[in-house]
Amino acid sequence: MADYEVKALHTPDESRSFTNGRVDVVTIGNHSIGRTNLQAGWRWSEAVKPVVQTDLCQVHHVGYVVSGRLGVVMADGTEFALEPGQAYEIAPGHDAWVEGTEPFQGVEFESLSDYAKAP
Repeated sequence: MADYEVKALHTPDESRSFTNGRVDVVTIGNHSIGRTNLQAGWRWSEAVKPVVQTDLCQVHHVGYVVSGRLGVVMADGTEFALEPGQAYEIAPGHDAWVEGTEPFQGVEFESLSDYAKAP
């Protein structure tokens, strides 16, 4: 293995598209880094739920908001919003949606390697 590895998210190793959104993922060594691109009107329960066939998102997310706002509701009913400049960790068992008219873009660490893949 080389002493370094550099990859660009604009030329990802893998992209997955779904209604009103896309994730781009690069793998560096044993790690994955991904970018979410979610358009206004995107909602997990409408766009990704039919693909993964679970009632709520079961991915443990760790990331950073680049732009836009994302609303999140946990299984227990707790709601919060993610805004630009915030780092976040979200446990499995949630729904999410883009708030407003600006697209949401975030960067995630490890959590998108299997996101939006059929079982």
